Amino acid sequence: MSIKKPSFNKDSQISCGDLFLNLSEPKVMGILNLTDDSFYDGGKYNKSDKYLFRAAEMIEAGAQIIDVGAASTRPGSGLIKETEEWEILQNPLYDLRMNFPQTILSVDTYNAMQVPKCADIGVNIINDISGGSWDDRMFSQIASFKMAYILMHIQGQPDNMQNAPFYNSVNKEVEDYFKERIAILNGLNFHNIILDPGFGFGKTMEHNYQLLAHLKPLSGLDYPVLVGLSRKSMVFKVLNTSADESLNGTTVLNTLALVNGAKILRVHDVKEAFEAIELYREYEKGGA
Repeated sequence: MSIKKPSFNKDSQISCGDLFLNLSEPKVMGILNLTDDSFYDGGKYNKSDKYLFRAAEMIEAGAQIIDVGAASTRPGSGLIKETEEWEILQNPLYDLRMNFPQTILSVDTYNAMQVPKCADIGVNIINDISGGSWDDRMFSQIASFKMAYILMHIQGQPDNMQNAPFYNSVNKEVEDYFKERIAILNGLNFHNIILDPGFGFGKTMEHNYQLLAHLKPLSGLDYPVLVGLSRKSMVFKVLNTSADESLNGTTVLNTLALVNGAKILRVHDVKEAFEAIELYREYEKGGA
């Protein structure tokens, strides 16, 4: 018997464990790095008074999702072991769940054995930069729970992904990758999927802008699209500045992503992303 895939539309809700994410309008995902070496804000928020304050600050500014990461995935970084990752994640996740029970919590991990542990704490989303390709247990684990799953595209791994990435057609290859991975998850009767094209993960500058300009076809795969453009090199290399000086450029690219169908903005700067969404909503009304 074939499994019917539910279509995603502007009125759809994504089941996220005990909570639901309503994507009738775009939402902001705030980045909460617990690492010492993330490319932009490493080391700022990995103590209890810092990560709780930062989460509260982002929620107040308009974030409906907090994405917690224990491992840097900047170009050149290595992979983290499951035990080391959980040692970093465990207490912050308990603290965040207790203090913000109605906020959707996401965990940025490619290690499948974190999935049941996260589910026990009440995490709502697993954000997997590997798209299930680095741990062959990931899809079976995520299919066992009601959490949502962010399926990201990447070419290579962080330590080599920017070593001359090549595509015959980046847009087609990313779309085909999603179709293949979605089919596997659907075969496990799992549909709580969010797509992330993986800007900066095994892509050149040209690849990134080709993906951004042709984002709409990914929305046609019937699942919502998340973009992570925040302060990345595709912003500051064009402007000849730095990550610290890339807020305005990030807002411009986030706005273009919204126009091209993005439903979730993953950002360091929540207030500015939320304002971009508010203005985009008025823009949409003007064209109705």
